[in-house]
Amino acid sequence: MRNPKAPYRFVFLLIALLLWRAGSLYASHIVGGEMTYRCIGGNNYEIRLDIYQDCLTGHGAARADDDPAFIGVFNLDGGPPSLDSVRSTSSTVVPPNFSNSCVNNPPPTCLTKLTFIFTRTLRPNNSGYRIMYIRCCRNESVNNIMFPNTTGATYFCDIPPNTCNNSAVYKNFPPQIICVNNPLVYDHSASDPDGDSLSYSFCQSFEGGSNQDAKPWPLSTNPGLVRYMPGFSASRPIAGNPTIQINPATGMISGTPNLLGRYVVTVCCDEWRGGKVINTVKREFQFVVTNCSKAVVANIPQFSEEFNTYVVQCNSLQVGFVNQSTGGFAYDWSFGVAGAASTDFQPTYTYPDTGTYVVKLVVNPGSTCPDSISRIVKVYPTHTTDYEFSGLKCPRSEISFTDKSDASFKPIDGWYWNFGDNTESSEQHPKHAWNVGGDYNVMLVSKNVKGCRDTATKVVSIERFVPFAGNDTIIVKGEIINFNATGGNYYVWTPSTGLNFRERNNPTGFYPDTGRYSYNVHISTVTGCEGNDSIKVWVVGQPSLWVPTAFTPNGDGKNDKLRPISVGYANIKYFRVFNRFGEMVYETKTFFDGWDGWFKGETADLGTYFWVLSVTNRFGKDELIKGDAILIR
Repeated sequence: MRNPKAPYRFVFLLIALLLWRAGSLYASHIVGGEMTYRCIGGNNYEIRLDIYQDCLTGHGAARADDDPAFIGVFNLDGGPPSLDSVRSTSSTVVPPNFSNSCVNNPPPTCLTKLTFIFTRTLRPNNSGYRIMYIRCCRNESVNNIMFPNTTGATYFCDIPPNTCNNSAVYKNFPPQIICVNNPLVYDHSASDPDGDSLSYSFCQSFEGGSNQDAKPWPLSTNPGLVRYMPGFSASRPIAGNPTIQINPATGMISGTPNLLGRYVVTVCCDEWRGGKVINTVKREFQFVVTNCSKAVVANIPQFSEEFNTYVVQCNSLQVGFVNQSTGGFAYDWSFGVAGAASTDFQPTYTYPDTGTYVVKLVVNPGSTCPDSISRIVKVYPTHTTDYEFSGLKCPRSEISFTDKSDASFKPIDGWYWNFGDNTESSEQHPKHAWNVGGDYNVMLVSKNVKGCRDTATKVVSIERFVPFAGNDTIIVKGEIINFNATGGNYYVWTPSTGLNFRERNNPTGFYPDTGRYSYNVHISTVTGCEGNDSIKVWVVGQPSLWVPTAFTPNGDGKNDKLRPISVGYANIKYFRVFNRFGEMVYETKTFFDGWDGWFKGETADLGTYFWVLSVTNRFGKDELIKGDAILIR
């Protein structure tokens, strides 16, 4: 039964808390934390909170203020929360989990674990309970979240309803120091007293108290999320190559950190029962990546995209090993097969059968400074990628692709197509059309269930088919026009009005009277490509010349050039443009060119320019025309 004096104690606790908040210290000292629980029967739970403090650079007064811890208990069915003031049961210095004996420049470390344990009776309900602890602030040297020295932390656990459940418990604490550009393999797995299945992931960190309110109350059951710096996220909390990742089945963290700094990392361990997640245990900690000078580093590179995997060998049973270790004078390899070993620097081993093997390398075994590393090797030959394609090889015509890949271990369950024109597909048998003719390198990467991959690339040649009827034109009545369509081998003009031939690319058109005419030409090639284009002919009653009175050479494709426009004039002798000083800034001898507003490699000044146009008319007589135009930008 609950103590009848408990309500008065609660009121006293709130008064004490308010007084504490009035003069509370905030400081940069929180490194991480986790909350776990175990069911001890009779609706009673033992709840444990571990807080990790920076005792090297963290403020001593702030660390002292962590004790007691104020922990909120929420009935998720509703109702007011309760607040427990819990005194610590122990304070221990966490071993660095980092061997300094073989590091020439070991960095200083100090991490304190403050543990709080208390028991609560939690009556059965339909939604369970949430136990929460909120504090400020984190140590200010964190690199992957914004404003760490004013950003608090929240640690909580959820107790599921209608079951006497025990939370999972992590087996080890991560190393406080890891070395940049050195491979990391760390076991961050947990055990579950109930035998539930466990899975792992990097997950979100939460905000908490602020510098104005280091231990806030009342609490919200939905704390805010920390804001990550650009390039980082909950699933990518630390930079690395290979990428720092966690194996969802085993909890192993591996990768090679390649950026110095301090990084907040949160690992979630999901507890599965009956195919459902019934609880998640979060642990927040920090990786400190420093520029160690290690005397010996064992390193087998990771060439596969798969977790902590050296290679997936899909061509044969033989594997050649690459050794990127430094500081070594002796090497001891074991290949994951009983009795299979080597002392070569870079050995080659032929496996007796297909399978997944763990390879271990020990550098300088038995010496003062040994080092070791393990990687996975998958051996599943053979896997071959191939494909066929068919269809009309013309622009905008679909080509059908058929996957012909084969593997000893089926099924083949992944396809990646790149069609050479910035388009992709993940279908097994895709179709694709190119808008423009050309030679395209089509690549297929196929993958089987064992992780084997192979690539095949072939050239698909699409005919450079561009049907073109010609440019629209204006002529004077009584004159002829010579058409000149291009792009194919066969041509059919519709309609044939005014044309001397219907099925040639270059018929002649004669128009004794004015009018407007539109033609379509159907163009095809000997390989089967077909297309259409159109042209318009405007027949006017008399010839004319025209030069715009202004132009805007601003590159928008509209009125960018100053040029003469002609109807019925056979030839141009010259078109010259002068500035206000009488200096010629441009000259051409064709109707198709024009001045773009540049002079001597620079943009010409705004203002009025004068032009002179000399042409030969349809009767062979010369004409000279003058005028001016305004340059506008």
